[in-house]
Amino acid sequence: MSLIENYHSDALQAFRSYKKLAERALEQVSDEEFFGQIDVESNSLALIVKHVAGNLRSRWKDLFTTDGEKPDRNRDTEFELIGDTRESLMKAWEDGWQTLFDSLEPLEEADLSRTVTIRGEPHTVIEAMNRQMTHYAYHIGQIVFLAKHLRAAGWKTLSVPKNRSQQFNEFLAEKQASGTVRSDRMESAIEFSQDEG
Repeated sequence: MSLIENYHSDALQAFRSYKKLAERALEQVSDEEFFGQIDVESNSLALIVKHVAGNLRSRWKDLFTTDGEKPDRNRDTEFELIGDTRESLMKAWEDGWQTLFDSLEPLEEADLSRTVTIRGEPHTVIEAMNRQMTHYAYHIGQIVFLAKHLRAAGWKTLSVPKNRSQQFNEFLAEKQASGTVRSDRMESAIEFSQDEG
């Protein structure tokens, strides 16, 4: 596998991992928590989901033939609830991620150096992937933080539990020795925390 093919595979895995991480956090909150704002300046989980979904659709639909900022996107309304339900927002989320995977999975090595534009600015596909991965990681971090805050003592950890790093390292060593270590970097921590519970 070439370095570029390795990057492509790893990036797709990272996108899948971030999506799953957000969804595991969102599964823990009630509808009231999903739509609630902790203060007037903060976005609710619902609004973050809506924004990420809008960004995904805009950036990855018709990747090589249109700008990544689609003329039919109204980014400002991504931060307003306009007849949105949890179901409609999660469908938009799922559709947005599917657009990303449909656009990126079939790419060949040569495609990753092709040029695409975002707001008129040229990017290689790799640059566009990196740009969006950092953007999604930023918002998914917000989702996890906010969901954890809202659930408080009811939160089921999605990472290595506090004061359990040594045990987690031993857990990984055992999995590696048995040949069953997961390639998904976030799954092992979740599996460990569930085994601990």
